[in-house]
Amino acid sequence: MNQLPETGFLRLSQIIGNPKAEPPIPAVIPVCKSAWWAGVKSGRFPKSVKLGPCTTAWRVEDIRALIASA
Repeated sequence: MNQLPETGFLRLSQIIGNPKAEPPIPAVIPVCKSAWWAGVKSGRFPKSVKLGPCTTAWRVEDIRALIASA
């Protein structure tokens, strides 16, 4: 959790990780993309925020709260 900023937004690849990126992005919450979206739909994971027509992100505070509740 030390790698997360105090405030701001995270894209999905920053949350679930991307081993194919250069350099690889480690997962904060190790689930696949479909499991993440199913969790968002069911309310298990926080809702996303639309920052633009093609940009979806999550508040860092919501991700920190999710990790703390686990």
